[in-house]
Amino acid sequence: MSIFSGRPLIVAFEGWNDAAESASSAVKHICEQLNVDVVAAVDPEDYFDFQFTRPTVAHDQNGEREITWPSAQMCSPSVEITAANPDLGRLHILLGTEPSRRWQSFTAEIMEMIEDREIDSVIFLGAMLADVPHTRPINVMTTSQNAAARAELGVERSQYEGPIGILSVIGIALEKVGIPSIALWASVPHYVHNTPSPKATLALLIEIEKVLGMQFEHGTLGDDAFTWERGIDEVAEGDEEMAGYIGQLEKTRDEVESPAASGDALAMEFEKYLRSTDEKPDDQATN
Repeated sequence: MSIFSGRPLIVAFEGWNDAAESASSAVKHICEQLNVDVVAAVDPEDYFDFQFTRPTVAHDQNGEREITWPSAQMCSPSVEITAANPDLGRLHILLGTEPSRRWQSFTAEIMEMIEDREIDSVIFLGAMLADVPHTRPINVMTTSQNAAARAELGVERSQYEGPIGILSVIGIALEKVGIPSIALWASVPHYVHNTPSPKATLALLIEIEKVLGMQFEHGTLGDDAFTWERGIDEVAEGDEEMAGYIGQLEKTRDEVESPAASGDALAMEFEKYLRSTDEKPDDQATN
């Protein structure tokens, strides 16, 4: 029986861990299908600097202005979804914004939510900017600090040392209490980081399906990914320098496409991304 056949939690945070909104978009896509209900949430006042992560305002269905505050919410499938498909009812979702302060207290609160919902495995989603071409399949690197998870999935332990995000903090806390977790990180072309990447979102969704052994509706993600790629192609066609750069990335990618090389290349990109992000001011160290 798979480690993830019990009550798994899928986690994504907007911000530093979420290049081109790829990870958070994958979780939001799943939330829509599960028609989720919020079952727990942190208090925004405790963990967020609102000058750094500002609340937003929009009009509700009655035309009234409504403020949405940055937060982190634990969600579960609706009663209707669970009744129609009990297998989906075992899933839980944690979606939010990476906190600005008090990470240890934040992690402790998340761990309480996990205990309360009897979560027994966790899948972290992340996305990093990398020197990869948009014309090739999006690579997703899978790692785990848990020996049983590594054995089941045939993946490696992360050897990275350096600055980290909230995903790593929660992951280490989980390992200390014996809850297995894995991290799925998509590599997003750095030259198109200003817009969401449906191609990376779809790649993450497919990897989640493999781990959980279940299928989600992809909706328009396939078409959106094609449109995204063609849009970049059209820009590159009118920019000789950009086209040349993409061509070089394609050549490099093809040279390291072998299974033995690709894992090392992804690990190098991951470390390069984390270190380069740490060198930027806080207001630029996003995605």
